[in-house]
Amino acid sequence: MGKIVPGSNHTPGLKRVLGRGDLILLFIVAVANLNMVPPISASGPITLWLWIAAMLFFFWPQGAAVTELSQKWPGEGGIYLWAKRSFGEEHGFFAGWCYWLSNVFYLPTVVLSCVGVGVYVFGPRIQKLADSPAFTASMAIGLLLFLLILNVRGLELGKWINNLGGVGTIGGAAVVVLLAALTLHHHDSAFHRADLRPQFHDWRLLAAFGTICYSLVGLDLASIMGDEIREPKRNLPVAIFWGGLAAAAIYLGTTMAMLIALPHEQIGILSGILQAINVMSLRNGLLFIVAPLAFLECLAILGTASAWFSGAGRLPFVAGIDRYLPAIVGRVHPRYGTPYISLIVYAALSALLTLMSFLGVSVGEAYLTLLDLAVILQLLPSCYLFAALLKHTFDERVPLNASKPYLLANGFAGMLATLVGLCVAFVPSRQVNSIWLYETKLIAGCTLVFGSAYLFYRHARNTAPASEPIAAVTPAFSGSGKGTL
Repeated sequence: MGKIVPGSNHTPGLKRVLGRGDLILLFIVAVANLNMVPPISASGPITLWLWIAAMLFFFWPQGAAVTELSQKWPGEGGIYLWAKRSFGEEHGFFAGWCYWLSNVFYLPTVVLSCVGVGVYVFGPRIQKLADSPAFTASMAIGLLLFLLILNVRGLELGKWINNLGGVGTIGGAAVVVLLAALTLHHHDSAFHRADLRPQFHDWRLLAAFGTICYSLVGLDLASIMGDEIREPKRNLPVAIFWGGLAAAAIYLGTTMAMLIALPHEQIGILSGILQAINVMSLRNGLLFIVAPLAFLECLAILGTASAWFSGAGRLPFVAGIDRYLPAIVGRVHPRYGTPYISLIVYAALSALLTLMSFLGVSVGEAYLTLLDLAVILQLLPSCYLFAALLKHTFDERVPLNASKPYLLANGFAGMLATLVGLCVAFVPSRQVNSIWLYETKLIAGCTLVFGSAYLFYRHARNTAPASEPIAAVTPAFSGSGKGTL
């Protein structure tokens, strides 16, 4: 570890390399995950209404909360830091632990989706391998290794994968929407206006709301890398607004395109985007664009994986600094200035979960199990996000960056939407065949996460020297005085 400068807010050894443009593309690629669209669209046209509800009551409040709290408490850590400052060390550790492990579960779903899309680059013979657990798992492990090497080298290099992914996401979504418009103009659509009438005849359709809320998480991601952002107080709010607006448009446009291209019962969970592109290209005589678009979508999904690997992989590093986890986790690479041990741990656990998820189920159900576990574990820290915003807003001693009624409305709306999303996340979607196995894996996964959090935290508290409380060795979050609780 480098020498700690008294009063400094910056983590020693970390470099400020992310500018405003990098942040906007980071938010686009982190939030607008095209691999999330197929499992959501498979629930049918009702998802369009659920998208709108989630954007109004979860996504916009999330942006308001991140903008406010990141200006009050800038620095490396994000939700971990905000929960810690608002509710104490144990809550900060629990929020950061769940946030990190939710992404340990989520990252394999992204790389699995990347494999599912990537096979379309090489034609029909290779496409058949997407249903092979051995092929899919081995390719996913290879991608995780690639991301690890890239991010250990540093954000100066890794951010370009994020940026290319952002460009790929925008370009790929634009082409998908254009193909949908051509299909509407020249051919019959699988989607009709009458389908927009809300019908709740199948209660399992509501499971999509939790996944939608989860897919909109990501505006806090850059705050986890707060010490690696240039002028964070100036650049973050602008990037959150434009990145969030672009992500919302991409989600609504691509979901509608999926429903135009295919009956929702036929949408594939892993490669649904390319499945829709393939169908619409065939109808419009543009089949030659499938392979290039598959490469573009693959790049977009790889950018998403890299963005979450870069951000969430740093949370154990922050906890390592705080001595909740073994001190080795907080080490910075002597040459590249990156939290390399933290990134290695993240990649190793993601690889292990990738392999374990295939036990007893198909590729599709393995994907859904990992995804739903990630939804539950991610929405718990979101509760801390909105609770921290509400506490901050009610504190009369603290100056606010936005009006009090605005922040209160966003805090309560976000908390309500998050709690609803948490509840319906335990409802199995219609693509799940073995409900008892699905619920068992969810409960076992949650038990493992909560139990391990308790054990690590208690161990750290019990072994910390009485004369040196854990909170005293928090160089990244020493604070500047103003706005500190």
